[in-house]
Amino acid sequence: MSAWLQRAFVFRWNGWTRFLRDFAVIQLGFLLFGIAIDMWVLAGIGTSPWVALEVALTYYLPITLGQSTIVVAIIIILLDLVMGQPLGWGTLANMLFIGLWIDVLMPWLPAPPAVLWLQVPYLLSGVGLMGLATALYVGVMAGAGPRDSLMLAVSRRLGISVRVARTSIEVIVVILCLLLDGTIGLGTLIIALAAGPAVQLGFRLLRVQTFKPGVVEAPSSDLV
Repeated sequence: MSAWLQRAFVFRWNGWTRFLRDFAVIQLGFLLFGIAIDMWVLAGIGTSPWVALEVALTYYLPITLGQSTIVVAIIIILLDLVMGQPLGWGTLANMLFIGLWIDVLMPWLPAPPAVLWLQVPYLLSGVGLMGLATALYVGVMAGAGPRDSLMLAVSRRLGISVRVARTSIEVIVVILCLLLDGTIGLGTLIIALAAGPAVQLGFRLLRVQTFKPGVVEAPSSDLV
């Protein structure tokens, strides 16, 4: 059992001071992720495929968006484990805390008026926060998020590029979302185009290295 745990989880203990600092930084990242996702939803013009799927699940289950996010993350982590993808403590924290922040913060955020010239900047502001959140999360180097871990596992198992693995997964997510009457709209396209530049800008502003030898990490946003 211990051998299996060592293969399934990657964890380097550097003392309580380092852990508590990293935990505080990663929580700030999760808080910003929560605000970003809430802003995408409140903008009302479509969200990322994963968030659209999580919103769609709330139509059929008596759960909140944050709880839906946690449920989806748990399912993905189980798939990661089945496919032998190593996880970090940040992966498990991601699974739990982003959903909690989504629910805590949603009542405090205003929705923009239902006019496109205000909805688009509002959504883009959420994308900018997502870029900073990703930089904070990746900078801690505590393991890829659940969705990025699945992308890496699919890439490794099928012998395909990370780009093809991610695209394939997101196509499946979009199909599931549409089957559940989820909303894929203009905001989905905007997020797809703006997420990469936002993350890159976040890395530059916070001077985050996107790769360190021996660390299981994926330099991308886990929720788009």
